[in-house]
Amino acid sequence: MTSSFPRWIIRAILCGTFFTPAIIQAQIPAGSSARTTPTEVEKSGGRVDQIIARAEDHFRKGKLNLEDSKREQARDEFDKAVDSILESGLDVRGNQRLQTFYLELVERVYREEVPNMPLTSQPTVLLAAQNTSNLQPQPTETSRKTEQPAPLQIGFRQQQFEPSPLDELSKLILTPEELTVSPADIDALELAKNSVNFAFTTNPLIQGFINHYQGRGRSTMEVGLRRSGRYARLARETFRKEGVPEDLIWLGQVESTWTPKALSYASASGLWQFVPSTGRAFGLRQTAYIDERNSLEKATQASAKYLKALGDHYNGDWALAMAAYNTGQFNVDRAIARAGTANFWKIYPFIAQQTRDYVPNILATILIAKNPDRYGFGSIRREAPLSYDVVQVPTATSLRLIADATDTSVDYLQSLNPELRRDVTPRGEVYNVRVPGGRSKQLLAVLKRVPGDRRESSRVISVAPGEDLQAVANRTGISVAQLQAMNSGVDLKSTTKLVVPNSNVRLTNWKRAKTGNATSDTAPAGPTKIRARKGDTIAKIAAAHKVSADELARLNGMPADAELRAGQEIRLPVSAPTSSRQRGQ
Repeated sequence: MTSSFPRWIIRAILCGTFFTPAIIQAQIPAGSSARTTPTEVEKSGGRVDQIIARAEDHFRKGKLNLEDSKREQARDEFDKAVDSILESGLDVRGNQRLQTFYLELVERVYREEVPNMPLTSQPTVLLAAQNTSNLQPQPTETSRKTEQPAPLQIGFRQQQFEPSPLDELSKLILTPEELTVSPADIDALELAKNSVNFAFTTNPLIQGFINHYQGRGRSTMEVGLRRSGRYARLARETFRKEGVPEDLIWLGQVESTWTPKALSYASASGLWQFVPSTGRAFGLRQTAYIDERNSLEKATQASAKYLKALGDHYNGDWALAMAAYNTGQFNVDRAIARAGTANFWKIYPFIAQQTRDYVPNILATILIAKNPDRYGFGSIRREAPLSYDVVQVPTATSLRLIADATDTSVDYLQSLNPELRRDVTPRGEVYNVRVPGGRSKQLLAVLKRVPGDRRESSRVISVAPGEDLQAVANRTGISVAQLQAMNSGVDLKSTTKLVVPNSNVRLTNWKRAKTGNATSDTAPAGPTKIRARKGDTIAKIAAAHKVSADELARLNGMPADAELRAGQEIRLPVSAPTSSRQRGQ
């Protein structure tokens, strides 16, 4: 096992949300009149003893390995203990005994693995009636949402994850109005599906999800369609190269709403929601420094390869491939054996409820994305594709150093490099880091001046026109001799940046003192800071200050449509005029 961050910890942190049955009308496939109707899998209560015994055996082996100081082997056995439940095929939330055992097992594993962890850092396992989610087996299990996902703090910087939208989907109950489908709606579905580049059988439940997104789920669809612009081009190119229908990229919207830091209760992570074991199976590294399940290119390629393998297995039936992507090939194969035919709508009664909803939800999303005008989403403006340069940096290079050198923020660098788990690139290897487009040369120029052993402990500060080393020393608290030693041969007449130690830097931006003449003010060398008002967004502030919304979003590391808090500091580019109503205090 290669992961240094056990997946059971993330599961424990994110395990704790209700799963509510949905209504499915009689026109939906037989055996699906309501979510409360037990599936064949859920009726297998007699297997609980075997599952618990298998989990206990792995837990016992884990303890023995831990006592022998075989930490990696112990962690592997603990993972297997948890996986034996998740991969059992049973609905954990539907069996109180198994649910209770699962939660207790996670707590026991936690206490064995992290015996000296401060109490405040322990994962919270929320216990309530039917509080575990539909814990489904196999590779890309993407599931339930906690109301406020907890940050992960075991040896890493605080990671800000967002809940997987599939966690919310698990609680969704389509209303009778949403499930009301007319013959004309079915005819329209048949016409709309001609725009999709793979074949599938229409069903009223697809229209039910379209109705949902046209009504109370509209904001979710709008956010996803807008955000898709960042990653859709990369996904299409990758899927096409791997021989997967390009329209299947819309799994990214249902899986994560196009969020690279989406995380489900079951520790499925990234745009394409890989659990740790499947991520490793498709070559996605998970170490103390990186988790490539959150990467852009590599995770997208892994998703395409996985879908291609599933598509080949099901002879090009992409509905079955999508079902297996969600619940695992083993469960779909078992459902096919029970149904006696390889057809999604025939195996419908024999699969878990989440997967029943998953496939028609994706098909509805694809139809809306391909026919936005038809379904009332034609006015949605999709964001521009991410623009970045890739620079190879030496081992253990600080993101703060890179941000300073490229005039951006650490937050934005993290959004371009979501696979990085820490504020530093991986130790012991050169690493290809993404930086804002057009800024690779200025980063390389700075890196040449920073010794290899100081790239984790140095910063870069901006120098204002007219400043000398003494002035810089006065405002930063760093001696002139130290500035000279760290910037040997640098002429302040030809550079606007100096390398300084990361510690004890008092002031990184410089502003000339005001005089009686207002025109004598000199703008700070770094970006100006202003404070947002209630209701402001990055786009609104960009328009007010006549700067690019994309540039301002990149500088502040947040989407252009993000609503800002009153008083929140926003950085403006150096060249941006600052209105008096919003000038920073």
